[in-house]
Amino acid sequence: MMSVILKQKIEDATAWKGKDIKDDTSWIYHWSDQSITVLEKALENVKAKGLKVPDFTKEDFPITELAEEINHFNEELENGRGFILIRGLPIERYSDEEAAILYYGLGLHMGKPVSQNMNGDMLGHVKNIGAEDTKQVRVYETNEYLPYHADLSDVVGLLCLRKAKSGGMSSLSSAMTLYNEILEKHPEYLGLLHRHFLLEHLNDGDVGQTPIFSYHKGKLSGMYLRQYIEIAQENADLPLSPVEIEALDLVDSILSDPDIRLDMMMEPGDIQFANNYAIFHSRTGFEDYEELDRRRHLYRLWLKMPNSRELAPDFPGRNGISKR
Repeated sequence: MMSVILKQKIEDATAWKGKDIKDDTSWIYHWSDQSITVLEKALENVKAKGLKVPDFTKEDFPITELAEEINHFNEELENGRGFILIRGLPIERYSDEEAAILYYGLGLHMGKPVSQNMNGDMLGHVKNIGAEDTKQVRVYETNEYLPYHADLSDVVGLLCLRKAKSGGMSSLSSAMTLYNEILEKHPEYLGLLHRHFLLEHLNDGDVGQTPIFSYHKGKLSGMYLRQYIEIAQENADLPLSPVEIEALDLVDSILSDPDIRLDMMMEPGDIQFANNYAIFHSRTGFEDYEELDRRRHLYRLWLKMPNSRELAPDFPGRNGISKR
């Protein structure tokens, strides 16, 4: 089964180019002092109950006064540009544990956190653990360049606690702009990118199948995890063909084009959310501090969203990685 191939250029807000919006600040939302007060009051409520992440509910973290902001975030993620940067959380006021409660509490009001690995972790730690053998750890646990990809949830969020000594730039690239570029300049690859590829880490941590692009009920969705496609195809003794490699090389080159991608340095306290069906994300390599307590550290959330699009039957839903 293969989805319908969209033959028209995507013209909506999700089809942005970095060069056109890098000097536009409308994708940056600033917390007001009143919003910070609401969040801190909810934090104190959780602490007073003696609760920690992930063992509390949105009722334990009451922020109904921020309903309008949260609606704006969710709308922007699904029907706007597909991402948002939220600035102004005074991270220096909080311990790491308090920052985790604030961030997780916000996530509970936006959607439903889902597991990020087979240990069932609901709040991920993106940091360099200094592993020598990177085959035994996921790339986000190293200081290496992280190629463009999508995560296994409707939305991925990052909260920056500490940034690296140098590097570690966050990059986003629109899957819709990628599609437009291929449609216009390399349409011969479109059919290939709608067919099924094997993919590790998909269905409950096992091998699944996914197309790169899927058009369903008026919305185009993208999926990309090249490393895990290559691993799955090799393990099945079905290595990618030369034309498939060409197609994925093209995807990589478009996503990383300086005119297409949007680079941002996340400062401590910055929160970034991105829709995994509309945005592929990456990170540059970085140099870290020697001292462990100064090292680059971000919290990560994977959210299932209440306003997420309906997906085609052959395009796997992203409900996290089931606990084993």
